[in-house]
Amino acid sequence: MSVSITSTMPIRGVARWLMPFCIGALVYMFFLGVGDIMLRDSDTLWQIKVGQWILENRALPHTDIYSFTRAGEAWFSSSWLAQVLFALAYEPSNWSGAVILTSLAIGATAAIFIYLLEPYLEPARAFVLLTPLLAMSMGHFLARPHMLALPVMLAFVGGLLAAADRRTAPSWLLLPLMALWANLHGGFVMGLALIGPIGLDALASTERKDRFALAARWALFGFAALAASCCTPYGWNTPLATTKILGLGKALLMIPEWVPADFSSLDLFGASLLGLIAIGYYSGVVLSWTRILLLLGLVWAALNHVRNIEAFAMLTPLVLAKPFADHWGVTRTVAFRAAESRPSLALTAIAALAIVAAGWSITRSYATPSRYAFIGNHSPAAAVDLLERRHAERIFSTAPIGGYLISRNVKAFIDGRAELYGERFVLDYFDAIEGKNVDTLLRLLETYRIDATLLNTTVPASRIMDHLPGWKRLYADDIVVVHVRDDAPAKPSTSR
Repeated sequence: MSVSITSTMPIRGVARWLMPFCIGALVYMFFLGVGDIMLRDSDTLWQIKVGQWILENRALPHTDIYSFTRAGEAWFSSSWLAQVLFALAYEPSNWSGAVILTSLAIGATAAIFIYLLEPYLEPARAFVLLTPLLAMSMGHFLARPHMLALPVMLAFVGGLLAAADRRTAPSWLLLPLMALWANLHGGFVMGLALIGPIGLDALASTERKDRFALAARWALFGFAALAASCCTPYGWNTPLATTKILGLGKALLMIPEWVPADFSSLDLFGASLLGLIAIGYYSGVVLSWTRILLLLGLVWAALNHVRNIEAFAMLTPLVLAKPFADHWGVTRTVAFRAAESRPSLALTAIAALAIVAAGWSITRSYATPSRYAFIGNHSPAAAVDLLERRHAERIFSTAPIGGYLISRNVKAFIDGRAELYGERFVLDYFDAIEGKNVDTLLRLLETYRIDATLLNTTVPASRIMDHLPGWKRLYADDIVVVHVRDDAPAKPSTSR
């Protein structure tokens, strides 16, 4: 039995557009209220610094200028547009702009999610589904470029899945989204990778006589999307540069956001996987083999790297929406007369403007300059002030502190750009700071002519330094420990 929900009332036209907008605004205001959670990653600091450099020089970086270990080596900023946006939103000693920008991206993601599910699920129920998905993804909700790319990712992949559901080729209007995604964040390669599997799903559900023509249109779209991803200041180097991170091999396992999912304790991600299995068995929903491949691909990506959990959370419901709706015989159609659509459009526009005005008023009154502060132990201001007075120039520090050093115009030993430093260097760095190999620590100190160390109190290397000959502890607080060579006087002042 099929249940069709059809309305000729203008209010349906209003709800079609306004409900996602309302939910997006609600999500935006919630994350505006908990904005401090987005300011806990030191990568935010160097991302903003790169954006400021781009604005000041009206050019894009092609070589590294922020470290002394890789100075002058080739490096492309695959997130240049997002970095510029964060730099424009940022003001010294005021993190409100970065929080507002990130919250807007999350709100836009929520609105697009509700809109894409509207043909299969009522907005209220879609919102109930969205809530745990956002909670599942909050571990990676940071004021960083990937957040600005999240709504673009959802819109692009949602467009592909909608085309597959209709058994048609994707709209050419998705190509500007791919170009925008490629300028915002290197994750656009996932969108390119999904074109083939989703296109295969469209072909599998199409009549045999139409498959060749449809396959040709999907293939043409795939090549056009690849060309669109090269519509950046770096051109063809953009897709090539973004794949370098995957060449880090074992070093990826040392970077927190690239580690595999941990099931030592039950969390929302683990519960969602168990829930999917339970729902699948209980409901008896049968997926096509192409949708099974898509689902398994999303699960594998999330299991392999925790940073992919938000992609799993946002895209899995879109993959399963039509099969579940078909299984339960529920379709949602919206039909209203053209004459009635005019007042609906006007009413929608008025309501949307009212929501924007209310949101702007709340933002101005709540997101004050002193509202937000950076969380964590990545900002050792007193220690860096001391090292600057001693004119230390080659400082061995942990990667999180490297982001803070870059924000202070001090060249870093290492920072969050792991693809720049390479697998061997990253592995040696972790061996050194974790105390796995003291010889590696000594070699790095001598090879790079380190004149001071700036290490978090929690890493073993900070305690090992207390016992190394030729080094002495100069400073310590709750965040860091500073060691300098005890046989070298402070250097005379030199201009940077």
